[in-house]
Amino acid sequence: MATHNELGKKGEALAVSHLEQNGYIILEKNYRYLKAEVDIIAQIENTLVAVEVKTRSTPDFGNPQDFVKPKQIQLLVTAVNEYVSSKALEVEVRFDIVAIIQNKAGTKIEHLKDAFYHF
Repeated sequence: MATHNELGKKGEALAVSHLEQNGYIILEKNYRYLKAEVDIIAQIENTLVAVEVKTRSTPDFGNPQDFVKPKQIQLLVTAVNEYVSSKALEVEVRFDIVAIIQNKAGTKIEHLKDAFYHF
């Protein structure tokens, strides 16, 4: 597995742990619909939270959250709409980003709630 894939998988595991420690219930990991993949679907109280995890080894080229692009956001929204519809859920939906920088100096996790879209 390529180094960046390994870093991504570690980042997703760190994000799951972070969310669980903060009271979130993990419903799905790597949920796929058409061309979209939602890294984590979690729930806290009556809110369904779609979480995009961005992991980098350095902030030198920008913050991890800066790499969530409009097309990706559009795909995530479509996937989460399908998830909510297919399960007939009556919940608020929120889109979060968990930005992680992990390197030899340590690990920094930033949870950006309601990061890009809310309905």
